[in-house]
Amino acid sequence: MIWEKIKQYRQKQKEKKAKAPKKTVWQEWRDTIVFAVVVATLIRWAAFEAFTIPTPSMEKSLLVGDFLFVSKLHYGPRTPKTPLQLPLTHQKIWGTELPSYSDIIQLPQWRLPGFTKVKNNDVVVFNYPIEKEYPSDLRTNYIKRCVGIPGDKLEVKDMQVFVNGKELSSPGLMQNRYYLITSQTLNDKFFEKYDITEAGPMPGGYWMMATPEIAKKLATMPFVQELVVEKRQRGESGPHNYPNNPLFTWNEDWFGPIYIPRAGDEIVLNDSNLAIYKTAILDYEDNEGIEEKDGKLYQNGALLSRYTFKQNYYFMMGDNRHNSFDSRFWGFVPEDHIVGKAFVIWMSLDPNKGLLSKIRFGRLLDLIE
Repeated sequence: MIWEKIKQYRQKQKEKKAKAPKKTVWQEWRDTIVFAVVVATLIRWAAFEAFTIPTPSMEKSLLVGDFLFVSKLHYGPRTPKTPLQLPLTHQKIWGTELPSYSDIIQLPQWRLPGFTKVKNNDVVVFNYPIEKEYPSDLRTNYIKRCVGIPGDKLEVKDMQVFVNGKELSSPGLMQNRYYLITSQTLNDKFFEKYDITEAGPMPGGYWMMATPEIAKKLATMPFVQELVVEKRQRGESGPHNYPNNPLFTWNEDWFGPIYIPRAGDEIVLNDSNLAIYKTAILDYEDNEGIEEKDGKLYQNGALLSRYTFKQNYYFMMGDNRHNSFDSRFWGFVPEDHIVGKAFVIWMSLDPNKGLLSKIRFGRLLDLIE
């Protein structure tokens, strides 16, 4: 009896399907495109997103022209804060200056569980925190190495990073800026031979960005009269270094010590703490009624003497240490700005090579460390 009813039901479904009007080619294409866009949007939000290296701030670890996949699964995907957005866009509609989103609706944001946390020396993609013209989830994507995590005390001493008093292992392909004094003229082919992509003439020689290993090789050459690394002196204030306050004489090569806040940390708001942490308190913590007045913080008219952080923060630096605009200049990265972990290079194109030699085959499918 049951099997007979099932048979009748299937027959009716076949008849119903046969009577239904057949889809046109346009309808078939439309349904296929809609399905593909939905699937791609979900993958981009929850699993992986493509990213391109636009600047040399991570050379030689990552090169201009590297195409990466960024994993959202490692740290967990964020729920959308700006839901009214054209699929597969970021800030603008492709090829135009028109915004691809509306910020009329801004939702609370949470992070779904990932299978790991951000660790020291992870290569991380994040939204550039001080870019206020866009909602936080649509700010420009930056990529740097995380050198400090919540609860760390970080210090840069003579170009070397120390975390909680211990020397942090430097990236294997980290670069610095050098001055090369020579007795003869060098051409582009010379620098290309030693994989030096950033170099230029200066009085008596050349400046260049290079790894310490390459610099040692060049120093032994007979025509090299002097090779010195460019570095600032301790106590020499950098004009643009965070927190841009006369209380701190920090620069790129001598920075800190600085404490990186974690959620639940309470601090006393004295002059030095206020200089370091006020950007986070005012701009990243979604506080209401807090304002700065006469060098003090007030909430709803009442003076704040202490503050408890609502979220975790991170400190980012580029591997190209003397050519990287990073946390040494603009401060902490809030946890809600973390996009994902740089995972693998799926394509690499040399912007300085011709069509036939443009692909860097040796970098394809390299895992990022």
